[in-house]
Amino acid sequence: MSQFAKLFQNGSSQAVRLPRDFRFKGDRVRIRRVGKSVVLEPLTDDPEAWLAELKKIPADPDFMKERKQPKTPKRKIF
Repeated sequence: MSQFAKLFQNGSSQAVRLPRDFRFKGDRVRIRRVGKSVVLEPLTDDPEAWLAELKKIPADPDFMKERKQPKTPKRKIF
């Protein structure tokens, strides 16, 4: 079942009032746009936790599929 959040103005910024079940710890989140969606993600200062979260993101099978790598130039050896 979908839940909804309330939008409101806070000065010149738009803000979202999240339902209790969607609240974040801390006072900042990472924000990014994916198509027409806006994604909020918790920030972490722990590099290992950050890497663990990063590994959960599925890899794009087309990433660098058609990359054209130039040949290594030949150099004189001393």
